[in-house]
Amino acid sequence: MEYAEDPEFCSMIDRLRDEIGNDTGEVPAPFGRLAETGDPGELPADPEELHRVLTAPGQPLWAREVAAYVLGVAGDPRAFEALVLFLNHRDPERCVTAAHALARLGDPRTARAAAALATNELRAAYALLPVRLLAELRAPESVPALITVLERRLPAADPHWRVGLACVEGLGTLGDPRARPALESALPHPRLGAAAARSLDLLGPERAADRP
Repeated sequence: MEYAEDPEFCSMIDRLRDEIGNDTGEVPAPFGRLAETGDPGELPADPEELHRVLTAPGQPLWAREVAAYVLGVAGDPRAFEALVLFLNHRDPERCVTAAHALARLGDPRTARAAAALATNELRAAYALLPVRLLAELRAPESVPALITVLERRLPAADPHWRVGLACVEGLGTLGDPRARPALESALPHPRLGAAAARSLDLLGPERAADRP
């Protein structure tokens, strides 16, 4: 891939410019030209170099993120652990980049990891991107995890209603009739009700075969 033409990669480099420029540590050798010019085209082509940046101690966070992204979109499974950590990062923009790469990595562990992050109630504030990733993956883990998270977000005073909204929208996109009871429970919710109605429309009319 020509990374200078990858919009997500270019957006990531734009976001990291200040972090790279203000980094007082040693720039990893493979990223010397990238740090100097900020040009997305200045990227090492050797995956082994990138993997060393990903695993060597003391590497700057921005370099690990770039290495994980590039290896991930190239389908290199060695990026998996780092991308999952970034998916659960407190910085939502790092989560966005990680989710983009994980969706393209094609690793069978991704859905299980995303489901674990999404359903971890201690990290509910950071569940938005794992929820969206589950909907994109369309994996066997997706619908059960999204239903679980949505049911927890139904109290009207719950502060993480945006996570609930992502669940509602994702369940509509996935179109699985198992989501109907949770979506119907969301109809009275002041922030989720309209989206729940749209998602129920996407499921279509209930059939007798769909009832438990």
